[in-house]
Amino acid sequence: MRKPSTSLGLRAIALFAFILVALPLLSIFIRTPWSELGNIASQKTTRDALFISLETSVIAAIVAALLGVPLSWMLARSTARGTSLVRTICIVPMVLPPVVGGIALLTAFGRRGVFGRFLYDWWGVSLPFTRTAIVIAQVFVALPFLVLAVESAFRQLDTGLEDAARTMGASPLRVFLRVALPGARGSIVAGIALAWARSLGEFGASITFAGSFPGKTQTLPMAVYELVATDYRASLVMSLILVVISVGVIATMRDRWMTGAQR
Repeated sequence: MRKPSTSLGLRAIALFAFILVALPLLSIFIRTPWSELGNIASQKTTRDALFISLETSVIAAIVAALLGVPLSWMLARSTARGTSLVRTICIVPMVLPPVVGGIALLTAFGRRGVFGRFLYDWWGVSLPFTRTAIVIAQVFVALPFLVLAVESAFRQLDTGLEDAARTMGASPLRVFLRVALPGARGSIVAGIALAWARSLGEFGASITFAGSFPGKTQTLPMAVYELVATDYRASLVMSLILVVISVGVIATMRDRWMTGAQR
């Protein structure tokens, strides 16, 4: 008879940890007013918030990919002094309190911000409390997740292929496009999916930097926050939508994240 691979105590702790995470998620499914699901989901507030969330999060994921993949390549291959500092700064938003991230964005890009004042004084561009501000906030918080995933993939690539390509006369850009990108394709896709999911659920930095104006800058997480005190049933339906999307992303990409499989 095969002995258990883990002790009873460890299995009990693991079960408790699973319940701690699963029970709140399951409770949303239990408490959701399924008979009113269609009506609440079709309300203008819900539709507008969902549209804004999807629109901004898709744009943010694309921007994060365009910026994050080259950044990941530089971090993975650079031997210059200061690379570690650059990496540290790039992942700070992962651990930064969300409201602090929003204040940081206001300080940088607000009308009187370090850089925002020039945009406003010279070109009349005001970023805060616009849909563009939502995208900036989402990129700010999502970029580190993509960078960590993609940099790790680049580090695992066979550098011999890159050296061979250079020996045959390929430029650094061609090596990046023809060797590195195809080799890390699976992790790049996973990183983009993770960045999109993080952008979709972004709340703290966005509400501080962009505000929560229905039909203009109010995303689904913002709508949930505002409705939880006035229309709890509607907030449950919106929360359910976010949970289903999040679970779908995790279920679809779990093999790439857990095994690092390249496809």
